Amino acid sequence: MSVGSVGSVGDEVREGGQDAALPQQSLGTAAARNLATTTKSAPQMQEITSRWLLRMLPWVQVQGGTYRVNRRLSYSVGDGRVTFVQTGSQVEVIPAELGELPPLRGYDDEAVLRELAQRCRQVRFAPGDVLAAKGEAADRVFLLAHGRVEQIGTGPYGDEAVLGVLADGSYFGDRSLVDGDAVWQFTARAGTACVALELARQDVLTLADRAESLAGHLRSAVSVPHQRTNKYGEAAIDLSAGHVGEAVVPHTYVDYEAAPREYELSVAQTVLKVHSRVADLYNQPMNQTEQQLRLTVEALRERQEDELVNNRQFGLLANCDYGQRLQPHDGVPGPDDMDELLSRRRGSKLFLAHPRAIAAFGRECSRRGIYPDTVDIGGSRIPAWRGVPIFPCNKIPISDARTTSIICMRTGEEDQGVVGLHQTGIPDEIEPSLSVRFMGIDEQAIISYLVTAYYSAAVLVPDALGVLENVEVSRWR
Repeated sequence: MSVGSVGSVGDEVREGGQDAALPQQSLGTAAARNLATTTKSAPQMQEITSRWLLRMLPWVQVQGGTYRVNRRLSYSVGDGRVTFVQTGSQVEVIPAELGELPPLRGYDDEAVLRELAQRCRQVRFAPGDVLAAKGEAADRVFLLAHGRVEQIGTGPYGDEAVLGVLADGSYFGDRSLVDGDAVWQFTARAGTACVALELARQDVLTLADRAESLAGHLRSAVSVPHQRTNKYGEAAIDLSAGHVGEAVVPHTYVDYEAAPREYELSVAQTVLKVHSRVADLYNQPMNQTEQQLRLTVEALRERQEDELVNNRQFGLLANCDYGQRLQPHDGVPGPDDMDELLSRRRGSKLFLAHPRAIAAFGRECSRRGIYPDTVDIGGSRIPAWRGVPIFPCNKIPISDARTTSIICMRTGEEDQGVVGLHQTGIPDEIEPSLSVRFMGIDEQAIISYLVTAYYSAAVLVPDALGVLENVEVSRWR
């Protein structure tokens, strides 16, 4: 061996910190592990969240699987929103959705509605553009497909004031279709880039000259007697107050909805399969079947909360009354928007928001020098606004445009709020309204368990639930 190669070996010994030529003097760790007992954790699951909605929602026992919400008769009809279809950059209104406009409500001639939809003209507005000026003649209806429009009026001291904010699906100017003398009651100004459809009054009248059914419907829309209602759209109750002497006391009664809404319990199910060999032999230190069931139940509860938020039939986001949906004045969720959300209902019990929406609200508060309170809920410190806790819920979706919603609600049957629905006492129940039923063992020696959860949610009166929509969560100032 040359001197150079000896030097190389010496370098290797010095770098490794051990002489590779020396024999091993003790038992290695790899072999020692064969005699050691490994300490194990229970199976972990990243999907598990705090599930505050399930914890804070009052649950009502539903016998028979159906919950009927009886309400006082209301004359409100339609959902107040217009739906569009988009093809590339072109937007069209769905013809049947024109029936949401009060003058066309109840009109069902599909051919005429289709022609009206074709007469709608697409227009675009840049931020700050005026769509309509207060006091000017109103000769068209605007259908807002995308964007935010501010309703500008005059404040109590003559200054400019924002009376409201309109967003996707809203409309204004519908009175012009039946009133030739109608004027704009406010100035409509684009707060963001907007895409809208215009339906001119003259186009409607021209079509009505050829379609007698449309002309007759528009005439009836003008002459229909106005139903006496309270400010919530409910049939009025005649009362007399402040009178003296022998005044005639009015007669009245409280009318109910003839076809109240019924909520059927929804179901989430799965079949858990465990091989009998695994269930028999591999149960120390943890029972395999129990761990499989535990994680399956966790996943089922996560899906249950997701359904309570997003289900199209009974989910909170889909079932919020359109009169209780608000738009943020500046896109980001600010204290003013949260106050407006609270002011729409009495006795608000909680906010529900995506963690990123809570962070966006915190940034806006910090920018204004405001520091929200926190409240103690079961040992956890929860951020709060005006004493109402803001619970995180990652089931509230965030759109591709980085917008989301914030939910505010009153809860409980006694307060005419939002309630969860379930049925306890079902066969093989392991948790309230959740059962695990043994289904047998098949020819491959696989044990099957049917895991089932029953649930739903009901909004007892419309103002129990409010939503702040289109909240921006990615704007940094």
